[in-house]
Amino acid sequence: MIYVVEDNPSIAETIKAYLELADFTVEVFGQCEGVIESLEFKPPRLCILDVMLPDGDGFNLAKQLHAANPDIPFLFLTARESESDRITGLELGSEDYIVKPFSPRELVLRVQAILRRVDLQGNRSKKQGSIYTLEGHSMEVDKVEHHVSVDGEDISLTALEWNMLLLLAENAPQLITRHRLLGECLGYVHDGSDRTINTHMKNLRAKLSQADWIRTVRGFGYSFNGKKEEA
Repeated sequence: MIYVVEDNPSIAETIKAYLELADFTVEVFGQCEGVIESLEFKPPRLCILDVMLPDGDGFNLAKQLHAANPDIPFLFLTARESESDRITGLELGSEDYIVKPFSPRELVLRVQAILRRVDLQGNRSKKQGSIYTLEGHSMEVDKVEHHVSVDGEDISLTALEWNMLLLLAENAPQLITRHRLLGECLGYVHDGSDRTINTHMKNLRAKLSQADWIRTVRGFGYSFNGKKEEA
């Protein structure tokens, strides 16, 4: 099930038609009302959110969605194209930010890429969890429960943030190039992808702020500073 929150009926029906051709089931909402209430009865795998809606805005709806169920990924599909809006959307935890006009086929590919990341998170959960230490701090990564904690404090990560952290941690101290991060974590390359990685990395670092867990090598990529201990 995919939620499409879009007040333009023509756009909503186009999105619905293309997603259904890709074997997704779709629930369309023309406004914010009813979206959060429906989570309990028809939980979605992903939500596609417009920003400008008749009874509110998609940014606030995204906050409510994350508060209700932080495990549901979402993306923005909107006419608001300023850099500040893009950054706001990504800082809220959006997996992607797509500006109208858009290609319906590309939208389907991006939805599939996000869901592959979510599935990858589930597949990685079969491996044993790990504990990392750094300068008197500790990080526990429980891949069975999809749980990360730093110094005993639970950290809520998006699917993309989880995959970025896991890729860096499992390959430490190896340098992970931006190209590899884009390919393995983002799932595709598009205009503005560098800024997308920058924003998600900024969000991830803010959540892991108790220590400098991630090192930047300018012009190349990132590496994980933690030392792996026995889980």
